[in-house]
Amino acid sequence: QVQLVESGGGLEQAGGSLRLSCAASGRTFGSYAMGWFRQAPGKEREFVARISRPGGSTYYANSVKGRFTISRDNAKNTVYLQMNSLKPEDTAVYYCAADASPYSGRVRTDDYDYWGQGTQVTVSS
Repeated sequence: QVQLVESGGGLEQAGGSLRLSCAASGRTFGSYAMGWFRQAPGKEREFVARISRPGGSTYYANSVKGRFTISRDNAKNTVYLQMNSLKPEDTAVYYCAADASPYSGRVRTDDYDYWGQGTQVTVSS
């Protein structure tokens, strides 16, 4: 089992940056691909980014491509989401998730096995 705890959310102005972190428990972190999702009020949870188990492959939603960067440090059991050029439409609760499958391009919420509790990101205009 993997427990995930997100941090780093907050209030930022449009055009600013935030870095989210997701710390994982357990010694099997490197066995999971990791993803970030977000959920805005009244909307369904949506895929943001994914990184492969060794970290060499990444995949992004079109809405964040070129602005967000996902990375991981397997020695620290942590995955990151660097968010630049923030927009008001990026406002949401951001969740990290772990996927035991090694296959790429997995973007559905039910593809993922474990979830964190979420961290709020609010971008003001």
